[in-house]
Amino acid sequence: MARWIMLGFTILGFVLVFSAKAPGLLAIGLLLALIGVIGFVLALASDRISANARPDASMASTEDLVALRKRPQRPSPTVTPSAAGASAAATPGDHEPRPTH
Repeated sequence: MARWIMLGFTILGFVLVFSAKAPGLLAIGLLLALIGVIGFVLALASDRISANARPDASMASTEDLVALRKRPQRPSPTVTPSAAGASAAATPGDHEPRPTH
């Protein structure tokens, strides 16, 4: 709703600018148009950000975060030396000479 109000201020300001005969009215119109454009852009950005934001109800509470930290970690699978040696031997390294043509 706020962005439509700001767009209205912008249009009203430009109408005042293009129809003004006095310099004071021209200054008021320029100021109104400038405030309206800045407000419209900020309101548009705010609406876009809030549309993609996660609602507060889906955020984890501090108690949930503490419980996740205390949960025991599963050990990561270790690579056996025989499997590591076989995969290293299959790929040529920098120490092996490369065939020249």
